[in-house]
Amino acid sequence: MNEQLNTPEWQVIGKLVASIQDEQRRSRRWGIFFKSLFFIFIFSILIMVFFDNDADTKPLSQSHVAVVNVFGPIMAGAPASTDHLLPSLENAFAAPNAKAVVLNIDSPGGSPVQAGIIFDELQRLKQAHPEKPLYAIIGDVGASGAYYIAAAADLIYADKASTVGSIGVIGSGFGFDQLMAKVGVERRTYTAGGNKDFLDPFLPQKENHKVMFQQLLDEVHQQFISQVELGRGDRLVPHKDLYSGAVFHGARAVELGLIDGLGSLHSVSRDQIGVAHIVFYSPEKTPFQAVVDELGVQTKTAISWGLNKGLMMQ
Repeated sequence: MNEQLNTPEWQVIGKLVASIQDEQRRSRRWGIFFKSLFFIFIFSILIMVFFDNDADTKPLSQSHVAVVNVFGPIMAGAPASTDHLLPSLENAFAAPNAKAVVLNIDSPGGSPVQAGIIFDELQRLKQAHPEKPLYAIIGDVGASGAYYIAAAADLIYADKASTVGSIGVIGSGFGFDQLMAKVGVERRTYTAGGNKDFLDPFLPQKENHKVMFQQLLDEVHQQFISQVELGRGDRLVPHKDLYSGAVFHGARAVELGLIDGLGSLHSVSRDQIGVAHIVFYSPEKTPFQAVVDELGVQTKTAISWGLNKGLMMQ
């Protein structure tokens, strides 16, 4: 019998059976993984339904610093847009026990329109709530449109290595007219109005369009400068690069009067405002959005765990 088991045919059968057993074990492991994922989903929903996971932002009956995050590009539809920020700012200023409002900024800038609207609304809210100082705290970056918003604050702080400034305006594009000529493509454009093909990338650049666009940029730049000077006043130190679009690290920004000092959200709350308790004001999520966000985190963790376990088991 032992001699029969050692024949090539039995060895092939033995390998096949072992392979089937390995596949079954792998299938059971993945079955357990996906069942665990399902129970994580159910558990997340139960947590959202029966528990308040915003407990650290709810005790508004005590003195606190009202913080509004300005994270990422400032543009329509983004978290740092007027639609998202303005309701949060309204709530922060209106909170009776908020002793100060802080803009927690980490943004490279974005739309001058969105930044300008937020700046104007901050000016209005400051006038409506003169008892509440407005601070801006810059993290890694507070540049361009983000600095435009920060300039509305009574005081601005940043880290010594933060990137601050970029008081300038940029407009860019591409010109494909020469490439199209080389490949034999003809552009046909029909307009009613001499400037309707303004900056069309498939047509040769017109000199009058170039002049018009530069004038547009210069005027928006001057609006930016005027608002910065309105907010910062005589704290600004004249410098040839101040309004050139250049950026400065936090320590240099103090010297130029772009910011008032060095500090972080927690150090400014504790040492300058004198209130250690911080409450973040942000748009309310629907229960479904909160569950989806939480599930996303849980799913990524579970998948990572499952893949790592699978790699270790094989």
